[in-house]
Amino acid sequence: MKRREHRSDLMKKGLERAPHRSLMKATGLTDEEIKRPIVGVVNSYNEVIPGHIHLDKIAEAVKAGIRMAGGTPIEFNTIGVCDGIAMNHIGMKYSLASRELIADSVEVMAMAHPFDALVFVTNCDKIIPGMLLSAVRINIPSIFISGGPMLAGRYQGGKIDLIDVFEGVGEFKVGKLSRRELEEIEDVACAGCGSCAGLFTANSMNCLLEAMGIALPYNGTIPAPLAGRFRLAKQAGMRVMELWRRNIRPRDIITRDSLLNAFAVDMALGCSTNTILHLLALAYEAGIKLTLKDIDSVSKKAVNLCRISPASKTFMEDFHEAGGVPAVMKELTKIGLINTELITATGKPVKSIISGARIKNPEIIRTVDNPYYPSGGIAVLWGSLAPDGAVVKASAVAPEMMQHSGPARVFDSEPEAARAIYDGKIRKGDVIVIRYEGPRGGPGMQEMLTPTSAVAGMGIDREVALVTDGRFSGGTRGAAIGHISPEAMAGGNIALVRNGDIIEFDIEKRRLELKVSREELNRRRKKWRPPEPKIQSGYLARYASMVSSADKGAVFLKKV
Repeated sequence: MKRREHRSDLMKKGLERAPHRSLMKATGLTDEEIKRPIVGVVNSYNEVIPGHIHLDKIAEAVKAGIRMAGGTPIEFNTIGVCDGIAMNHIGMKYSLASRELIADSVEVMAMAHPFDALVFVTNCDKIIPGMLLSAVRINIPSIFISGGPMLAGRYQGGKIDLIDVFEGVGEFKVGKLSRRELEEIEDVACAGCGSCAGLFTANSMNCLLEAMGIALPYNGTIPAPLAGRFRLAKQAGMRVMELWRRNIRPRDIITRDSLLNAFAVDMALGCSTNTILHLLALAYEAGIKLTLKDIDSVSKKAVNLCRISPASKTFMEDFHEAGGVPAVMKELTKIGLINTELITATGKPVKSIISGARIKNPEIIRTVDNPYYPSGGIAVLWGSLAPDGAVVKASAVAPEMMQHSGPARVFDSEPEAARAIYDGKIRKGDVIVIRYEGPRGGPGMQEMLTPTSAVAGMGIDREVALVTDGRFSGGTRGAAIGHISPEAMAGGNIALVRNGDIIEFDIEKRRLELKVSREELNRRRKKWRPPEPKIQSGYLARYASMVSSADKGAVFLKKV
């Protein structure tokens, strides 16, 4: 059989490449290994993130699969930020910003060392989308394998996760928990390796990798410690060699239709609102036209079939046992929301992946005839407070907060708002406004899990709303409306809000209004001046100067 041309020939073939081969042999590679297709194994392993502490072992399984299928694996690493550990201090400003660094670093490695294919070993919040951006940018045969979700913690006969600790702080503040009880919860909530046990951003993105077709079935749901996770990693290593032989590339798999499939699953699961940022960024990188209006169109057609933590006490391990993403996708075909003809990383179309899937627990995965909510789990809102859009995880909002009107309590940073909440300064009916936390203003668009968990833990999440030009964790529940565009730093109307102004929203009608006259807003705008940037040197200063708004995915716009 004729030898297929190797991209890696650029660094290994011919007499002139003798020095290159010599350097490769210095790493222990043999002539036979060098002759084979060379597969880069992109690993975000580190000892900081619970979701990543076992990725060295996942990568070893991947490399075994590559070797079994005739390739030579070469591993390299990327950075990663743990959003939970970075939460509510300056570290969170670096989380979203790390996405672009990860994409750039993978591009550098894969272009400087021309691999034939790539396997992305990933797990957590900004690492997955950063790697996705690089995959479509480099566009050589690629597949993703995650480290899988953490098992839920056990406490007093029930299951808990990280959100119980965040909310436990609020419960302690109002006397619902003792210090000893909070410490007990702290000890057991995070049970071990894996991405946090609920449907937060990491697990949301890992499920959407399946829905897009760039990862194997059950990538998003097999728990991290189980042997099935390591078998899946070996299968990913073997499968990438088949993708290479057939020259199936990321842009063959990630198309407008596959992104719409992903959004349909996103809405059915009730994923983190961060998925909106990341899939918009992915579409932009891949040259696919996709807007918030397209996303909301999917949301209106979709139904919410799952309530996974933080929306309930159901966890990823339960969702996996109930049938996982393939079962959800098969159910969505009944209302025409899944294109089943699209190619996937298995080499087969979607219809082959979901043909044998079934719902094993109809309370964890409901049918389209009996949804938890008659439209998608995420809603996009527009109005005078957010002319270019805002997003909310509707599936995690209490019914009585789907419509609300109340006075604004304005804060110019997330820590300032958190202190006010913990100090008992927020009243029933208030709309907490946290601004200058957008992509430019933050900079870095901080997650607001601390204030939302404080509100929930103190038992006022059915009475108080939050709106911000920042973003919310996938672990957030309650009437938390984020991504307000334009952001305050760009002169959006959120910069003009004053204490006591009435803010009104109706999630079902997709409206978010600042009840202040246009004339008054114009008067305020004439006096408004942007504040000094919070960070004026280093990477975040450069990031703030280049980043676009949230409604465009907070990307670095390509120069025309």
